Amino acid sequence: MADLLSDEEIETELPDHWEREDDEIVRVYEFDDYLRGVNFAQMVGEIAEAQFHHPEIIIRYSGVEIRLTSHEEGGITEDDIEMADLIESERGA
Repeated sequence: MADLLSDEEIETELPDHWEREDDEIVRVYEFDDYLRGVNFAQMVGEIAEAQFHHPEIIIRYSGVEIRLTSHEEGGITEDDIEMADLIESERGA
């Protein structure tokens, strides 16, 4: 099990454009059309399977919301930050 991060660690390590909402880190990605968002959500799902760390993914018409938390630990851990970083690196690729 991973250790919960402190408030200071979360603030320092949170990737750009991600926000903290209680025990989750959240980002909404905007897309010009629905299918681009669906394709992005699929890519996130593939990363999640490889990492065995599964976010909540909400697909909307022009955006995809990603929510990360470590349920077993009851909050935000390094696994969540790492997953956010991986999503960011793939989004920029």
